[in-house]
Amino acid sequence: MAALSSQRAQNDARMRLLLLAPPGAGKGTQARRLSRYYGIEHISTGDLLRREVAQATLIGREAKLFLDRGDLVPDHVIRDMVVEAVTEADAHGGFLLDGYPRNLAQADEAARIARDNGITINAAVYLEVGRDELLRRLLGRGGDAGAAGARSDDDIETIRHRLEVFDSQTWPLVDYFAQRGVLIAVDGEQPVAQVTEDIIEQVALHRDDRRVDAGQMVRLVEAVDDPTLPAREHPGD
Repeated sequence: MAALSSQRAQNDARMRLLLLAPPGAGKGTQARRLSRYYGIEHISTGDLLRREVAQATLIGREAKLFLDRGDLVPDHVIRDMVVEAVTEADAHGGFLLDGYPRNLAQADEAARIARDNGITINAAVYLEVGRDELLRRLLGRGGDAGAAGARSDDDIETIRHRLEVFDSQTWPLVDYFAQRGVLIAVDGEQPVAQVTEDIIEQVALHRDDRRVDAGQMVRLVEAVDDPTLPAREHPGD
């Protein structure tokens, strides 16, 4: 019984977050900050895929065909990479999953896999950013091919297509997670640090975690700033 109680306590202490946002909402920036704050692994399906593409693996070559068009990579290509990464990270304190699930079919499959592995998501965080602001950020990011953060797929038509794909395939997940009582929505048009503070505060309230003191939270958020990363008030990731 004591061993079971200890395992439950350890399981409750883990932080497992999903991050949802349209392109240009600053998802990558917040993922890096939150993973440092909580001391958990940031699992980005985009990073995993780009690594496969760079190494010209079988998965990478297949994925590139879809990425170049701004389309979502098929579920079967993503699934095995994500399951392996999540299982390993969960054994070491938790994870922040960025970029999966991206549609309802993936969400249902992810829920089944999570149940099979005894994993419960603490919260699904959604960054709310208006369409005009998203376009401004994305067009600004792609305007200089040599700029930090610039991507080869940041031309206007591809950007609009990426946003349309988000609306049709990923946006329904906001309602999906809201119905399951785990959605946290945050204004993503605020300064970067304020967005991070709001997420941490809402996650703590969602978990009924009274250990988070407001003043301490601000100091910890300031501490996660990485001086090696460019400070951007409106990140375009």
